[in-house]
Amino acid sequence: MSNEMINGARMLLECLHKVGVTDMFGYPGGAVIPIYDEIYSFDKIKHYFARHEQGAVHAADGYARVSGKVGVCLATSGPGATNLVTGIMTAHMDSIPLLAITGQVRSNLLGRDAFQETDIVGITVPITKVNYLVQSIKDIPKIIKEAYFIASTGRPGPVLVDIPNDIQQQEISYEEFNRLFDKEVKLEGYDPTYVGHPVQIKRALSLIKKAKKPLIIAGAGVIKSGASKELLELVNKTDMPVATTLLGLGGFPENHDLSLGMLGMHGTVPANFATDEADLVIAAGIRFDDRIAGNPSKFCEHAKIIHIDIDPAEIDKNKKVDVPIVGDLKNVLAEINKELEPKKHTEWTDKVKEWKNEYPLAHRNVGEDKLLPQEVLKAVNDILDGDAIVVTDVGQHQMWAAQYLTFKNPDTIVTSGGAGTMGFGVPAAMGAQVGARDKKVVLIVGDGGFQMTLEEIMMIRQYNLPVKIVLINNSFLGMVRQWQELFKDRRYSFVELECNPDFVKIAEAYGIKSERLKTKEDLKNRLKDLILSDEGAIIDCIVEKEENVFPMIPAGKTVSQMIGKKGVLENE
Repeated sequence: MSNEMINGARMLLECLHKVGVTDMFGYPGGAVIPIYDEIYSFDKIKHYFARHEQGAVHAADGYARVSGKVGVCLATSGPGATNLVTGIMTAHMDSIPLLAITGQVRSNLLGRDAFQETDIVGITVPITKVNYLVQSIKDIPKIIKEAYFIASTGRPGPVLVDIPNDIQQQEISYEEFNRLFDKEVKLEGYDPTYVGHPVQIKRALSLIKKAKKPLIIAGAGVIKSGASKELLELVNKTDMPVATTLLGLGGFPENHDLSLGMLGMHGTVPANFATDEADLVIAAGIRFDDRIAGNPSKFCEHAKIIHIDIDPAEIDKNKKVDVPIVGDLKNVLAEINKELEPKKHTEWTDKVKEWKNEYPLAHRNVGEDKLLPQEVLKAVNDILDGDAIVVTDVGQHQMWAAQYLTFKNPDTIVTSGGAGTMGFGVPAAMGAQVGARDKKVVLIVGDGGFQMTLEEIMMIRQYNLPVKIVLINNSFLGMVRQWQELFKDRRYSFVELECNPDFVKIAEAYGIKSERLKTKEDLKNRLKDLILSDEGAIIDCIVEKEENVFPMIPAGKTVSQMIGKKGVLENE
């Protein structure tokens, strides 16, 4: 063993394996040939061959969201690396643990505009927690250990490691490699706070005990910290209703009596009304972003706000709060629960339930020979009954999925929230299925987003991934069209997809089962068998072209300016 040598490429794979990586997604190219040469004979990590680097990074993202592991993707230098940028930004915005590995030109060519050279470290500084340019083979063990740790701890996020081609080929002894790997990693200045400050927790308890109309807004932080059990305990103990952000769906069971569903721009009426009337809001792992808060100065303006988040940078960034608590939600909620006595807020919860009865999700009615997208989503929900992983692309269908699907458990929705990345859905669904082989994965995607990354459906065939793709086909870029209808007098500028391909034939070309559904009878008679089958399928649902997502709070407006509270515009 002492005489056996190991090169940088093999060292990279061994390090990834040692830190716990079992799967990765990638696309080969010149600057990573040494790594791919080692992958050829390295059976400890399964490599999945995407058809585009953006597909690889979104697949790694979807994998991370459902598995709880760090998603890993690999790309070559130059355009290969820059094709990862959108996916890295998507992971950054949604706090997803991601390790992006890129090849780079040889060290002696750096800064000389060599073929396929680009400064990917410089490009990704704003959208990574940290990034590295490897300058010596001996740095690889330390860097990979650090990168993996940083990506997966504190507020999770993406980390990039850029490795020049010559360093991939350099060699050291296995003995030296093992010695380097076994060195303890010390990260000065990186020390996430996991335990909430006792004084702040005491202040929060005081507000909770006094509140008459308390509301919890549960965000992605609930899921990332594994705090669903503690949140449920808090609700059952204190009788507080819960509104959920898009990325927080599943953090609190939506079939619970006190679940109000999603809040915000396309949130439910009860959830949004509650924010307007609450006298106390516990903001659990949320960012108060514009899709939730609308007009921040008017958002929850009658409430004292307790904001719990692991990232101190989020405190007071978008909304001034009364009691900030920096810490891991699971720990903080456990501490709060210990000190609370059971309490009822009957008058408040009765009012909330009245809103739920008065303003259920609704839509217009159309003939039997037509399909509404909401009807498709309701039918999918009836079949799944909360027992699946739902992946969405971005647009109207994403909001309908959030509204009409019932999320009972954490890590069951995979969607691009902060970035709103069209094209995310297809590759993310592939990654989600790899990350949860024993679960049913259903993708909800529009005809626009599907065409951005449809090449990744080949992974269904290549790796026998039984992903079900429900294509909401309205021949429009639906959400942009909706805004153009409501705010631009129906000036439909470049949103009509009148030249759509035949998606059934595309599925056939890829060797994937496919059917087209056009009517309510089709939906009733054919959808269930397709969803419950053991193989991948593309279900092309031809829906009404000009259907809108309601309710809606227009951008920058307040709850009082909500439109479409009963599923249609008030004047229709």
